Amino acid sequence: MSNAIFQVPLPVNEPVLSYAKGTKEREEVLASYKEQYNGHADIPMYIGKEEIRTSDKRGLYPPHDHQHQIGSYYYAEPKHVELAIAEALSAKAKWSSLPWEQRASIFLKAADLIAGPYRARINAATMLAQSKTVHQAEIDAACEFADFLRFNVYFMTEIYNEQPESSEGIWNRLEFRPLEGFVYAISPFNFTAIAGNLPAAPAMMGNTVVWKPSDAQIFSARVIVEIFKEAGLPNGVINMITGDPVMVTDKVVSSPDFAGLHFTGSTFVFKSLWKQIGSNIEKYKTYPRIVGETGGKDFIIVHPSANAKQVATAIIRGAFEFQGQKCSAASRVYLPQSKAEEILGYVKADIENIGDPGSPEDMSRFVTAVIHEGAFDKLAAVIDQA
Repeated sequence: MSNAIFQVPLPVNEPVLSYAKGTKEREEVLASYKEQYNGHADIPMYIGKEEIRTSDKRGLYPPHDHQHQIGSYYYAEPKHVELAIAEALSAKAKWSSLPWEQRASIFLKAADLIAGPYRARINAATMLAQSKTVHQAEIDAACEFADFLRFNVYFMTEIYNEQPESSEGIWNRLEFRPLEGFVYAISPFNFTAIAGNLPAAPAMMGNTVVWKPSDAQIFSARVIVEIFKEAGLPNGVINMITGDPVMVTDKVVSSPDFAGLHFTGSTFVFKSLWKQIGSNIEKYKTYPRIVGETGGKDFIIVHPSANAKQVATAIIRGAFEFQGQKCSAASRVYLPQSKAEEILGYVKADIENIGDPGSPEDMSRFVTAVIHEGAFDKLAAVIDQA
């Protein structure tokens, strides 16, 4: 029994390291990159306490070096989805009854591991398998991921502190319970931090999770699982499953115990998931919560007083960092007529100096490769049309 009211550490943003020539962090991330590039990661599904492999074995290849295999992973059969659901439900009673501060301590420990001993490893995995430059990996896999966990622990206490007013002779108290069932987390390829946060956020609140990462992010997803395990997360709280997205989703949302969706991806897929969940509503023991983040058309509006060179830099970085593969990527710019010619002149000059795509191991590169052949073909078709 804990007879105390605990105050969690006040969160602050994780500092972004420079990776400049001669720095320790540059040396460490390049060493980890080489080690993972020259190794072969055999990545199972993590279901309960088991590491599961199937006969449907698939290869992992860097987008910028797609003839070189860096690992393998396995596609699930329907029985593995059922097992992941069963393990999540089995772990739920013990996990949800754990005092909130003990759940919080696990994720705060995970944040410290990300910011410290696992920093080079998770950044290098993101560089290698998602083709992010070291800066893009740093602000995502290290900094944003650690920030998600630390700030969410703080936000959890803010939620728990929201209590109703009491009148004379009455003490009103509100207890925030986890959902009655399991949560299904579907994460995208483009942010390692989001991939970790989508299962972690509901787990932090006492839920148990079936997590399906993107096939293109499985290499760094393995590191996320390693971090959570080292931080002390019990088996069955987050169950990572890989496989055909249609099959996995059909099995998950057909379960009477499906209680929530935590999703980041395309608007089209999110709409189809919402429709599928709605059509199954009679099956469920409760009303599932649906939380989703989808793409957008981010824009830049320029004031006439803005510095033209700084605006051009913002346009280039906003549109082309990580090859534009972000929901936050700038896709529209509104310029004042009085500044348009000057700004566009700088933009055109900067585009000429971007350089050719290449490996993120070469830290002079601004752009690398898009995530897979389908993305390349889509972009090539748009360029041809233009």
